[in-house]
Amino acid sequence: MQRFKNILCVITVNAENSGILERATTLAENNQALLTVMEAIEEVPPNTKLLEQHLPPHSLKEKIVEEHRMSIDEKVAPWRKNIEIQTRAVIGIPFLEIIREVLRNKHDLLIKPAEDGGVLDRFFGSNDMHLLRKCPCPVWIVKPDASGNYQRIVAAVDVDDFYPEEELDARRRLNIQILRMAASLALSEFAELHVVAVWDAIGDRFISGVFNEVPEQKITSYIEHVRRQNAASLDRLMHEAMSRMEQEAADYLKPRTHLIKGTPRKAVPAFAREIEADLVVMGTVARTGISGLFMGNTAETILNHLDCSILAVKPPGFTTPVTLEESG
Repeated sequence: MQRFKNILCVITVNAENSGILERATTLAENNQALLTVMEAIEEVPPNTKLLEQHLPPHSLKEKIVEEHRMSIDEKVAPWRKNIEIQTRAVIGIPFLEIIREVLRNKHDLLIKPAEDGGVLDRFFGSNDMHLLRKCPCPVWIVKPDASGNYQRIVAAVDVDDFYPEEELDARRRLNIQILRMAASLALSEFAELHVVAVWDAIGDRFISGVFNEVPEQKITSYIEHVRRQNAASLDRLMHEAMSRMEQEAADYLKPRTHLIKGTPRKAVPAFAREIEADLVVMGTVARTGISGLFMGNTAETILNHLDCSILAVKPPGFTTPVTLEESG
């Protein structure tokens, strides 16, 4: 089971944060993890000449940061009875400052509420999308109205073996990571765990549409062969994942597997809606060795069509383009 050791919770001081704080502190307690609660404040606007007449720019920033940190302390006070909580406020470009905090203090999970406008702002320049693409640790973005324990958690895995040999092992390790995190959260939330894999028989519609001389039986046999391959791959993945879990936890979870024919960008959001999932755990980066690619097109499309909370996992070896030093 995945154990988090150093959790970062990002809040917005002027918003309602009790739900996200409750979830973060409960998770930290269950994992005996360190917890930091942070706010990333937008840059001070340039039209602050009136304020700067009374305070120099650096003193103005210090005052803003201190006021926000005090506000955070007030917000977390009810939860400090049971757990030690560090607080931090910083000024800058929010997603950059959040990632730098992850890098600086080696956080292994980021949890934050979704930006205004839904689970994900569909404008790709948003802070949430930047974090999903570039944050090195798993990113859990919580639906604004999510409250209480989750009922159903979905782990979306890719068991297709139609990839270069050097990529298959990376995908297998990412799948295991997704399952470990989904299982850990399902246990913590007392939720059902659903594992979904989407498959398709590449070229079947092309063959049947263009090559009329190919017997229907052969096409059907080909499609069934591909389905069985994916089913066997899913079975192997589940066996490997469950064998790494404590027997008591495995017996309690009894994950339900779903093998769906279609395309992931359509099938995963549709399945999540069908079972009224509270959380989808999925990988955001798959292809290896492609410079500058921080999220695949399929993953981005899936994320933009989900209307529940999401936990996005990067593959082993992912390197963020963000550095601790400001460039330029």
